[in-house]
Amino acid sequence: MSQASASVTESELPTRFEPEDSWWYLNRELTWLEFNRRVLAEAKDERTPLLERVKFLAIVGSNLDEFFMKRIGGLKQQVGAGLAARTIDGRTPQEQIDECHHLVRELESEMHRIGRDLRGQLTDADVYVADYAELSDAQRKAMRSLYRERYFPLITPQAIDPAHPFPFISNLSLNLLVKVRRRRQGASSLVRVKVPVGPAMPRFIRVPDAGDTFVRIDEVVAANLDLLLPGMEIESCEEFRVTRNAITEKDEEEADDLLELIQSELRERKFAPIVRLEVEGGMRPGSRRMLARALGLDRHADVFEQNGPLAYRDWFEFVGLDRPKHRYPLHRPVVPAVFEQHDCIFDLIRANGSVLVHHPYESFKATVERFLLEASHDPQVRAIKMTLYRTSEDTGIIEALISAARNDKQVAVVVELKARFDESKNIRWANRLEEAGIHVTYGVVGLKTHCKVIYALRQEGDRVVRYAHVGTGNYHAGTAALYSDLGLFTCDERITADLNEIFNYLTTGFGRDRDYRVLLPSPQHLKQGLLCRIQREIDHVDAGRPGRIRMKMNALEDVDLTRALYEASRQGVKIDLIVRDTCRLRPGIPGISDNVTVVSIVGRFLEHIRIYHFHNDGKEEYFIGSADAMKRNLESRVEVVVPVMDRRLQMRVDELLKLQLEDRRQAWVMQPDGRYIQREPEDVARDVGCQQRLIDLHDRRATRRLGDPVTRLPNRNAE
Repeated sequence: MSQASASVTESELPTRFEPEDSWWYLNRELTWLEFNRRVLAEAKDERTPLLERVKFLAIVGSNLDEFFMKRIGGLKQQVGAGLAARTIDGRTPQEQIDECHHLVRELESEMHRIGRDLRGQLTDADVYVADYAELSDAQRKAMRSLYRERYFPLITPQAIDPAHPFPFISNLSLNLLVKVRRRRQGASSLVRVKVPVGPAMPRFIRVPDAGDTFVRIDEVVAANLDLLLPGMEIESCEEFRVTRNAITEKDEEEADDLLELIQSELRERKFAPIVRLEVEGGMRPGSRRMLARALGLDRHADVFEQNGPLAYRDWFEFVGLDRPKHRYPLHRPVVPAVFEQHDCIFDLIRANGSVLVHHPYESFKATVERFLLEASHDPQVRAIKMTLYRTSEDTGIIEALISAARNDKQVAVVVELKARFDESKNIRWANRLEEAGIHVTYGVVGLKTHCKVIYALRQEGDRVVRYAHVGTGNYHAGTAALYSDLGLFTCDERITADLNEIFNYLTTGFGRDRDYRVLLPSPQHLKQGLLCRIQREIDHVDAGRPGRIRMKMNALEDVDLTRALYEASRQGVKIDLIVRDTCRLRPGIPGISDNVTVVSIVGRFLEHIRIYHFHNDGKEEYFIGSADAMKRNLESRVEVVVPVMDRRLQMRVDELLKLQLEDRRQAWVMQPDGRYIQREPEDVARDVGCQQRLIDLHDRRATRRLGDPVTRLPNRNAE
């Protein structure tokens, strides 16, 4: 059993804190996998609507794919390089791989159990995920005809024999290993068939004239192999899938052209080493050995036999079915009331000083996109500067920037080419922007640019006024509808002056040790700023005053911050942590971390906000920004954390923290041994989680919705 889930009795808990003792630090990879156990719990929770449960199952499948591509891939590189140094939690790279494999097998076993249950419940809802053998003769005939017309021309069978070496297997592709023999003569041969699944080729095919009845394309291909291999006797057909390492980063210090370097990395990723082989349950030992050998894998450690369908990520295809009864009640982000009160967004910001928006409860389009669109057309705006980490086709960001350049404004965009899995898109955006005459840079050598900032300079009378947006999430319309994020609009001169320094640093790489008045950027100041504020809370307690820290983030991984929080707890500082996934710190240990509570919120929206709050003897400090409490964010990325100084806005941030800390539907509480226990509601019948409460809260505050009115159920869990 992994460290993150091993049960610890109270008598086994240490009574003394030794900062160098590995026991005090949970493993990053294992705690992230345990987060997926909490996501998987939503897939089996009957309070969650059926199609949303299917979605959570698909999310875990997708997450595990990325885990192998990024985390296992990186660990295998360390092993291959002969690295055996132990992490702060006491594990070598190989030990981490072994424990992760064990935990993944546990998760996959649970996924298959849940998948079988959901399939039965889908049937009860008249959505049939049928086996090919279950179809009637007429339906099989129709599927064969559909297959011959639409899919058969796309498939190229590949022989595996001395004249045909083992073929290249692309990442995450579905494949059939077919053993064939010429009828009445000859030895057996092997053939690889790649199943045609992709963005425009769904995995689940609707059976003609059978309503919502679906069958997997891989089953259809397997059942019609006689079309591909005429005159051959099919002795066996077995399915497999591979996952390749996505870590192909090179040393950009030695690169002459960063764009060319990233393009080279993308090409190499296609052919990167394989880190996982998935095979269908019951695959013959000989086939398993042959595949492992051909792919350069350990046939025991690296092969994952699935007792259910491969690639649960493909179950996302069911989520879009038109079945409102089995979905969350429709949610449309509201337009914040303050945005309805001004025709000009710059008047709005100037009148309020600072404005806070909360996505997806409040509209991204009516706030962030509006800000950039108005800036691109406003004749008084002289320049726009922006960082771009991820964006999407359906976001008006790129078009607004191009419009600004056409309107003779100075436009400078820092595009992060190394945003994992979005590299090719960002290269495309960068090229489009440059073609429009926009000044595009790629940040500082050796550092990812992860901050989320828009900065507009506007001529107002005889002076230039600076306006800005600083956010916790990407400028991406898709994720803005699914991720919980905060954004601060402001014209505060201290903040905007600091942002000017940030952009000068990003576009030149000079002046890493610039002075900042109120911002906490990394890698220069953020980590030390947080450590100093933690120490200040300790000093307040030492002086007989109350000390309190609240932090909300995706991950707490940095060792120095973890140690500082342990020390603060030991000295009597009350600490509430809302950590979505990875958390190294063990809460609730008497005399050491019993002043710490760790809560994880899992629900309809992905929690993505970063908040840092310090009581400071009543002189409250609230910060929001792009940085998690991870070593990479604090030391090797350009991040921006901005203070929320307006008392009204501080109250809104405080409201969010309280709602999540008090939640009894979506909250999981971490135990000293690293396990999480979901809180039980006091009244199951009236059970409403913090995210639904926030939907209702923002609905009440708004003057109107975008689009047509929507009838909302009072309790989404009633379904």
